[in-house]
Amino acid sequence: MRRVIFPMVLMLASALVAATPAVAEIRIMQSPGGQVGPFLDLFEKVRQSGERVVIDGPCLSACTLVLSIVPGERICVTRRAVLGFHAARSVDQRGRIYAEPEASEAVLAAYPGPVRDWISRRGGLTSRLLLLKGRDLAAIYPRCR
Repeated sequence: MRRVIFPMVLMLASALVAATPAVAEIRIMQSPGGQVGPFLDLFEKVRQSGERVVIDGPCLSACTLVLSIVPGERICVTRRAVLGFHAARSVDQRGRIYAEPEASEAVLAAYPGPVRDWISRRGGLTSRLLLLKGRDLAAIYPRCR
């Protein structure tokens, strides 16, 4: 009798696991940005994984590339979310910072239309940090539930 019950229990457990949706998410709580390469690699892996991205605090500079890589329907924001945008820049071997206008244009073009429009209405990507938050952000991305 055990041989009959065990396979049935195993099949039921497998069916329940398969029927339960995975609730995998990546939560961005505080990211000051940094070099672009690691963010591109990370967000590409997130895109491929199917995980949802919860922006739950500052996501500045290179962190905002998540908007260009992960589908918008998999991104949500909390009341603490803040997105910070600025023009692309590089640092030379002597530590001097210089503008990268072509990279700034490419980054701006890669953002979703509503984000690109919001940035453009505020003068575009410059050395000044533009902060997208509150109602303006909630008009573009849904609040997390």
